[in-house]
Amino acid sequence: MTGKLIVFEGGEGSGKSTQLQRLYTWLRESPQLKQLQASGRVGGLMATREPGGTALGSQLRQLLLDHDSTAPIDSRTELLLYAADRAQHVAETLRPALEKGFWVLCDRYTDSTLAYQGYGRQLDRELIRELNQVATGGLESDLTLWLKVDAETGLSRLQQRQADRIEQSSLAFHQRVQAGFEVLALAHPQRIVTVDGSRSEAAVAVQIQSLIETQLLQWYPQNSPPNS
Repeated sequence: MTGKLIVFEGGEGSGKSTQLQRLYTWLRESPQLKQLQASGRVGGLMATREPGGTALGSQLRQLLLDHDSTAPIDSRTELLLYAADRAQHVAETLRPALEKGFWVLCDRYTDSTLAYQGYGRQLDRELIRELNQVATGGLESDLTLWLKVDAETGLSRLQQRQADRIEQSSLAFHQRVQAGFEVLALAHPQRIVTVDGSRSEAAVAVQIQSLIETQLLQWYPQNSPPNS
């Protein structure tokens, strides 16, 4: 039995973390998912994030996001720390859960590294793809939801909280990240679905729920036998 990896991506202030939690709550009460669990087609539901989806990852997250800005992290160091977090996350959390048939909702994955370190930091994108391959062992998302919000709007949503190290980067950096996500969405339409994140939180949630209902029908046709 193989589960499904559903990834939420987006720039700062896109609302992806909020929408992940909303979808998790909605799925937990979904009659369709409950029926699939009862039939043995789905093993369960879980939510996780990158960086920080493991005990080691939590320490790396603190280094990456809460690091003292007076001692900057080199861009290559940053890239390798994200790769280390991902390798541990895949080995310890993602693969075991997917092998048990779980639906895994993940806040950020490989596309974030390409968008932030490849386009934002302007590091070698081919090298990043190779690092992603090493870290994941080829594990790709079954569905990636990219919450599209322009960089200025996203950053304006963060004014009510303390900005982390990445959020404190320049507007030009965040605009390059946004452009990177645009390129990735166009290059991988079979995997990445664009969601208009500029709408109200409730409207975005409804759109995502509709997308997931469509995926349920595609992934689990009614005429397929259980455990197929």
